[in-house]
Amino acid sequence: MKLVPDAGRVLRYAWSIRLMILAAVLSGLEVALPLLDGLLPIPAGVFAALSGLTVGGAFVTRLLAQKEFSDE
Repeated sequence: MKLVPDAGRVLRYAWSIRLMILAAVLSGLEVALPLLDGLLPIPAGVFAALSGLTVGGAFVTRLLAQKEFSDE
């Protein structure tokens, strides 16, 4: 396995990467929510649902051509 030649550019501009990072943050919040023990009025499963939707969005954006990466 090897990285694409412009991996730095992909990390900076690809929406799929941004959405995967957001999904990771939301997953972390879902894990941390029980530790807050009712301090936040957020029902269980909200961050998990948002994370799932974000991963779905990342999957879709991974398949779409993005204008920052059009070959000239």
